[in-house]
Amino acid sequence: MLFSFFTHLIRRRKAPRDTPLDPDEIFLDARNLPRFNPHQFEGRLERPVSRRTIAVTGLVFLLFSLIFLGKSFALQLYQGDAYKKRSEENRLRHTLLFGERGIIYDRTGEPLAWNEPSDSVGVVAKRRYAKRRGLSHVLGFLNYPKKDRFGFYYQVDFEGMAGIEKYFNEYVAPSHGLKIVETDALGAPKSESVFRRARDGTDRSATVDARVSQALYDSIAFVADERGFTGGAGVVIDVLNGEILALVSVPEYDSQALTDGEDRARIARFVSDTRTPFLNRATDGLYSPGSIVKPFVAFAALEERIIAPETELYSSGLLSVPNPYDQKSPTLFRDWRAHGWVSMRRALALSSDIYFYIIGGGFEKQRGLGIDALARYFHLFGFGELPSNNPFFGAAGVVPSPRWKQEHFQGEEWRLGNTYHTAIGQYGFQVTPLQAARAVAALANGGKLLEPRIVREPDEPPVYSLVQGSDASFSVVREGMREAVRSGTAVGINLPAVSVAAKTGTAEVGRTKRLVNSWVIGFFPYEAPRFAFAIVLERGPSGNTVGALFAARRLLEWMSVYTPLYLAPKVDPFGVIQ
Repeated sequence: MLFSFFTHLIRRRKAPRDTPLDPDEIFLDARNLPRFNPHQFEGRLERPVSRRTIAVTGLVFLLFSLIFLGKSFALQLYQGDAYKKRSEENRLRHTLLFGERGIIYDRTGEPLAWNEPSDSVGVVAKRRYAKRRGLSHVLGFLNYPKKDRFGFYYQVDFEGMAGIEKYFNEYVAPSHGLKIVETDALGAPKSESVFRRARDGTDRSATVDARVSQALYDSIAFVADERGFTGGAGVVIDVLNGEILALVSVPEYDSQALTDGEDRARIARFVSDTRTPFLNRATDGLYSPGSIVKPFVAFAALEERIIAPETELYSSGLLSVPNPYDQKSPTLFRDWRAHGWVSMRRALALSSDIYFYIIGGGFEKQRGLGIDALARYFHLFGFGELPSNNPFFGAAGVVPSPRWKQEHFQGEEWRLGNTYHTAIGQYGFQVTPLQAARAVAALANGGKLLEPRIVREPDEPPVYSLVQGSDASFSVVREGMREAVRSGTAVGINLPAVSVAAKTGTAEVGRTKRLVNSWVIGFFPYEAPRFAFAIVLERGPSGNTVGALFAARRLLEWMSVYTPLYLAPKVDPFGVIQ
């Protein structure tokens, strides 16, 4: 149509100009004007189309032609591959092939976390967890790959949220595959091929024994419920290689419920529980240690030659220190009872506060360690330090020092009373149960501060730092802890089935001192140490005489029946005790 229009214009422009013109061709016939039909343009004067109009029309036509040709060129040359790929995708359907996560076993081979495969291609296998108490904080839980509302995966990887599932994800995580299915115009499959095969994650063995973990959990939970504690935690660690036999936190969450994500009401109860079941108290719970630090103070005093182990100090139940600002008002430091004359071993057995006030800070003619030496030895035994580079193993805690006090108490100076209280595990001292277990393991094995392990690595040697000290110093401290079990504060775990060395502790909580944390640390068997342990029960009534020690007794009695091999000395193939 546009071509005919231009042809007509050109012909009009080329019409001969020498043709004779009649008057009626150039003058309007006024007489016949009423009879013209205006709807058919009769009687209208015509004028020729100007050159300018033709030029503009031509330019517009040329511009649109160039745009059309340019777009066609771009689609074919630059975007052809993209549109070809889109066409192929309409014909080829991609399906994810999900690999399975590695199975997690305990040290005896019992499955703790495994997979329930699906019969459908492209569907994630369900993760299943052992129905045992005391394992949730070790295993953790998962988030599955996520789909959008159209059924397509926008997150294809498993997301470990805690425990081994999170911090050892690189080992147990699978590598997903891809399958391509060719379809016809109606979407029906014609052929299929695996483009990339899925690879399952690596199976791993945890260091824990599920039976001992459950027994430890039940022991702590029983005492906490019976005696009014809000919760607790416990760790049992191999003193020879750092492998953790049991690590529990009370209360705990349910790994299965959180991974499935279906029981919303139950999950909401976990979240709203004021006892914080998501906190791993064994690795991240920070507690005032109380008297469980006294063995390390004793070791420091022996190494620094502050006092001989046989030297006796007198405990009347009250230590009166002159006040330099007011001679009439001395500062009083109390013992939990009057012990009379006590040597180092007896002071450990009876947990004499005054003995450790004196060797910690000094009194009259008896020289003390001082806060710098105290802090140095506490750090050597792992307090105030991260137990490992792997964040699974938790917090560093706090060892009080003059610098720490200035930072947290608006520049206040350090006083002698702060040293006294630090020497008995009070003031700002904060430790985790795992740190306490590592530290007492170092006393048991002669100074090897082992890096803890929660996943077995049989081909890798133990990693440790060495606490330098004489065999005599280690022996004196161990003897004092053994005496505590035979006739001192830890007599509650003086059992016929196993010889234990231990130290109890009671740490006051808050300014009112109405609540306490109850502690016990120790190792067994005494003659050839194999395992060390630390148990804490938190925020119980201050008058409570039954706490962590009773939980330890329940555990050891259970082990003597069901896992007696752990209570016996470790013997090599030649019958030599290791």
